[in-house]
Amino acid sequence: MIRVFVIDDHPIVRHGFAQLLSAEPDLELCGQAAEAHSALAAITAAEPDVVIVDVSLGDASGIDLIGEIKQRLARAAVLVVSMHDEELYAERSLRAGAAGYVMKHEATGAIVRAIRTVAAGGIFVSEPVSARLLQRLTARGSPGDESGLGMLSNRELHVLELIGRGLGTREIAELLHISVKTVESYRARLKEKMNLRSGLELTRFAVQWASDGRRRDTDDGH
Repeated sequence: MIRVFVIDDHPIVRHGFAQLLSAEPDLELCGQAAEAHSALAAITAAEPDVVIVDVSLGDASGIDLIGEIKQRLARAAVLVVSMHDEELYAERSLRAGAAGYVMKHEATGAIVRAIRTVAAGGIFVSEPVSARLLQRLTARGSPGDESGLGMLSNRELHVLELIGRGLGTREIAELLHISVKTVESYRARLKEKMNLRSGLELTRFAVQWASDGRRRDTDDGH
Protein backbone atom coordinates (compact mmCIF):
# COMPACT_ATOMS: atom_id res chain seq x y z
CA MET A 1 0.00 0.00 0.00
CA ILE A 2 1.37 3.41 -1.01
CA ARG A 3 0.60 6.03 1.63
CA VAL A 4 -0.05 9.50 0.18
CA PHE A 5 -0.19 12.88 1.93
CA VAL A 6 -1.79 15.81 0.06
CA ILE A 7 -0.92 19.50 0.57
CA ASP A 8 -3.17 21.91 -1.33
CA ASP A 9 -4.92 25.09 -0.20
CA HIS A 10 -8.10 24.35 -2.17
CA PRO A 11 -10.58 22.08 -0.29
CA ILE A 12 -12.20 20.87 -3.51
CA VAL A 13 -8.80 19.74 -4.83
CA ARG A 14 -8.04 17.83 -1.64
CA HIS A 15 -11.47 16.20 -1.86
CA GLY A 16 -10.75 15.22 -5.46
CA PHE A 17 -7.47 13.58 -4.47
CA ALA A 18 -9.24 11.69 -1.67
CA GLN A 19 -11.73 10.28 -4.17
CA LEU A 20 -9.00 9.46 -6.68
CA LEU A 21 -6.89 7.59 -4.13
CA SER A 22 -9.84 5.68 -2.66
CA ALA A 23 -10.56 4.23 -6.11
CA GLU A 24 -7.10 2.64 -6.36
CA PRO A 25 -6.45 -0.60 -4.42
CA ASP A 26 -2.77 0.17 -3.81
CA LEU A 27 -3.09 3.85 -2.83
CA GLU A 28 -4.14 5.26 0.54
CA LEU A 29 -4.65 8.85 1.72
CA CYS A 30 -2.84 9.09 5.05
CA GLY A 31 -3.29 12.82 5.63
CA GLN A 32 -3.86 16.25 4.14
CA ALA A 33 -3.12 19.89 4.88
CA ALA A 34 -4.03 23.29 3.46
CA GLU A 35 -0.88 25.18 4.45
CA ALA A 36 2.82 24.61 4.80
CA HIS A 37 3.06 25.39 8.52
CA SER A 38 0.60 22.69 9.61
CA ALA A 39 1.76 20.25 6.94
CA LEU A 40 5.30 19.71 8.22
CA ALA A 41 4.35 18.37 11.65
CA ALA A 42 1.54 16.26 10.18
CA ILE A 43 3.84 14.73 7.56
CA THR A 44 6.36 13.72 10.22
CA ALA A 45 3.62 11.96 12.16
CA ALA A 46 1.96 10.31 9.14
CA GLU A 47 5.20 9.05 7.51
CA PRO A 48 3.82 8.94 3.95
CA ASP A 49 5.53 7.31 0.99
CA VAL A 50 4.52 10.14 -1.35
CA VAL A 51 3.74 13.79 -0.60
CA ILE A 52 1.70 15.67 -3.20
CA VAL A 53 2.41 19.41 -3.14
CA ASP A 54 1.06 22.37 -5.10
CA VAL A 55 3.50 25.08 -6.19
CA SER A 56 1.41 27.81 -4.59
CA LEU A 57 0.12 27.45 -1.04
CA GLY A 58 -0.70 31.03 -0.13
CA ASP A 59 1.36 31.11 3.06
CA ALA A 60 4.45 29.62 1.42
CA SER A 61 6.08 28.60 -1.82
CA GLY A 62 5.50 24.92 -2.52
CA ILE A 63 8.99 24.75 -4.01
CA ASP A 64 10.55 25.98 -0.78
CA LEU A 65 8.42 23.46 1.11
CA ILE A 66 9.87 20.58 -0.93
CA GLY A 67 13.28 21.03 0.67
CA GLU A 68 11.78 21.19 4.15
CA ILE A 69 9.82 17.99 3.53
CA LYS A 70 12.96 16.18 2.37
CA GLN A 71 14.80 17.35 5.49
CA ARG A 72 12.03 16.06 7.75
CA LEU A 73 11.33 12.82 5.89
CA ALA A 74 14.08 11.99 3.42
CA ARG A 75 12.55 8.71 2.29
CA ALA A 76 9.28 10.31 1.17
CA ALA A 77 8.99 11.11 -2.55
CA VAL A 78 7.57 14.54 -3.37
CA LEU A 79 5.29 14.89 -6.39
CA VAL A 80 4.26 18.38 -7.48
CA VAL A 81 0.75 18.53 -8.94
CA SER A 82 -0.06 22.07 -9.99
CA MET A 83 -1.95 24.25 -12.45
CA HIS A 84 1.19 26.33 -12.96
CA ASP A 85 3.07 26.04 -16.23
CA GLU A 86 5.58 23.19 -16.11
CA GLU A 87 7.90 25.11 -18.43
CA LEU A 88 8.51 27.58 -15.61
CA TYR A 89 8.18 25.38 -12.52
CA ALA A 90 9.04 21.74 -13.32
CA GLU A 91 12.83 22.10 -13.33
CA ARG A 92 12.74 24.35 -10.25
CA SER A 93 10.75 21.65 -8.44
CA LEU A 94 13.15 18.88 -9.44
CA ARG A 95 16.15 20.94 -8.35
CA ALA A 96 14.46 21.49 -4.99
CA GLY A 97 14.16 17.74 -4.47
CA ALA A 98 10.85 16.72 -6.05
CA ALA A 99 10.69 13.40 -7.90
CA GLY A 100 8.01 14.47 -10.34
CA TYR A 101 5.82 17.23 -11.75
CA VAL A 102 2.31 16.84 -13.18
CA MET A 103 -0.10 19.49 -14.40
CA LYS A 104 -3.54 19.36 -12.77
CA HIS A 105 -5.24 19.22 -16.14
CA GLU A 106 -3.68 15.84 -16.87
CA ALA A 107 -5.99 12.82 -16.84
CA THR A 108 -6.37 11.07 -13.51
CA GLY A 109 -4.57 8.06 -14.98
CA ALA A 110 -1.42 10.14 -15.49
CA ILE A 111 -1.52 11.37 -11.90
CA VAL A 112 -1.93 7.83 -10.60
CA ARG A 113 1.01 6.65 -12.75
CA ALA A 114 3.07 9.54 -11.42
CA ILE A 115 2.33 8.56 -7.81
CA ARG A 116 3.31 4.95 -8.43
CA THR A 117 6.43 5.95 -10.35
CA VAL A 118 7.86 8.28 -7.69
CA ALA A 119 6.89 5.85 -4.91
CA ALA A 120 9.02 3.22 -6.66
CA GLY A 121 11.99 5.58 -6.76
CA GLY A 122 11.53 6.86 -10.30
CA ILE A 123 11.17 10.31 -11.85
CA PHE A 124 7.96 11.42 -13.54
CA VAL A 125 7.78 14.43 -15.87
CA SER A 126 6.08 15.15 -19.18
CA GLU A 127 7.80 14.32 -22.47
CA PRO A 128 8.61 18.01 -23.25
CA VAL A 129 10.25 18.48 -19.84
CA SER A 130 12.16 15.21 -20.19
CA ALA A 131 13.41 16.23 -23.64
CA ARG A 132 14.55 19.62 -22.37
CA LEU A 133 16.45 18.06 -19.49
CA LEU A 134 18.15 15.57 -21.81
CA GLN A 135 19.13 18.37 -24.18
CA ARG A 136 20.82 20.25 -21.37
CA LEU A 137 22.61 17.14 -20.14
CA THR A 138 24.06 16.60 -23.61
CA ALA A 139 24.90 20.33 -23.92
CA ARG A 140 22.78 20.71 -27.05
CA GLY A 141 19.99 22.68 -25.47
CA SER A 142 19.81 26.34 -24.61
CA PRO A 143 21.06 27.42 -21.19
CA GLY A 144 17.54 28.35 -20.20
CA ASP A 145 15.38 31.43 -20.07
CA GLU A 146 17.67 34.21 -18.89
CA SER A 147 15.08 36.93 -19.15
CA GLY A 148 11.61 37.64 -17.82
CA LEU A 149 9.97 35.09 -15.54
CA GLY A 150 12.87 32.66 -15.90
CA MET A 151 15.16 35.12 -14.07
CA LEU A 152 12.99 35.27 -10.97
CA SER A 153 13.83 33.40 -7.79
CA ASN A 154 11.25 31.08 -6.23
CA ARG A 155 10.35 33.70 -3.62
CA GLU A 156 10.07 36.44 -6.26
CA LEU A 157 7.67 34.27 -8.26
CA HIS A 158 5.62 33.69 -5.12
CA VAL A 159 5.43 37.42 -4.37
CA LEU A 160 4.46 38.09 -8.00
CA GLU A 161 1.63 35.59 -7.69
CA LEU A 162 0.38 37.15 -4.45
CA ILE A 163 0.38 40.59 -6.11
CA GLY A 164 -1.62 39.03 -8.93
CA ARG A 165 -4.14 37.74 -6.40
CA GLY A 166 -4.75 41.31 -5.33
CA LEU A 167 -2.81 41.37 -2.06
CA GLY A 168 -1.20 44.62 -0.98
CA THR A 169 2.31 45.06 0.39
CA ARG A 170 1.29 44.84 4.04
CA GLU A 171 -0.94 41.81 3.42
CA ILE A 172 1.92 39.99 1.68
CA ALA A 173 4.28 40.86 4.52
CA GLU A 174 1.86 39.43 7.11
CA LEU A 175 1.19 36.29 5.07
CA LEU A 176 4.88 35.53 4.49
CA HIS A 177 5.97 36.68 7.96
CA ILE A 178 8.43 39.22 6.57
CA SER A 179 8.71 42.99 6.90
CA VAL A 180 6.95 45.52 4.68
CA LYS A 181 10.39 46.80 3.71
CA THR A 182 11.37 43.33 2.49
CA VAL A 183 8.24 43.10 0.36
CA GLU A 184 9.03 46.52 -1.10
CA SER A 185 12.51 45.22 -1.99
CA TYR A 186 10.96 42.24 -3.76
CA ARG A 187 8.65 44.57 -5.67
CA ALA A 188 11.61 46.69 -6.74
CA ARG A 189 13.52 43.63 -7.96
CA LEU A 190 10.47 42.39 -9.83
CA LYS A 191 10.12 45.71 -11.65
CA GLU A 192 13.79 45.67 -12.56
CA LYS A 193 13.89 42.07 -13.78
CA MET A 194 10.60 42.34 -15.67
CA ASN A 195 11.55 45.73 -17.13
CA LEU A 196 8.46 47.39 -15.67
CA ARG A 197 8.53 51.11 -15.03
CA SER A 198 6.12 51.52 -12.13
CA GLY A 199 4.25 49.76 -9.37
CA LEU A 200 1.07 50.08 -11.41
CA GLU A 201 2.68 48.28 -14.37
CA LEU A 202 3.88 45.55 -11.99
CA THR A 203 0.37 45.11 -10.58
CA ARG A 204 -1.20 44.98 -14.03
CA PHE A 205 1.35 42.43 -15.21
CA ALA A 206 0.91 40.28 -12.08
CA VAL A 207 -2.89 40.33 -12.32
CA GLN A 208 -2.79 39.37 -16.01
CA TRP A 209 -0.27 36.58 -15.36
CA ALA A 210 -2.28 35.19 -12.46
CA SER A 211 -5.57 35.40 -14.37
CA ASP A 212 -4.04 33.61 -17.37
CA GLY A 213 -3.08 30.74 -15.07
CA ARG A 214 -6.58 30.59 -13.55
CA ARG A 215 -8.14 30.69 -17.01
CA ARG A 216 -6.03 27.74 -18.18
CA ASP A 217 -7.04 25.85 -15.09
CA THR A 218 -10.75 26.60 -15.70
CA ASP A 219 -10.52 25.73 -19.39
CA ASP A 220 -9.11 22.35 -18.44
CA GLY A 221 -12.07 21.63 -16.17
CA HIS A 222 -10.63 22.46 -12.72
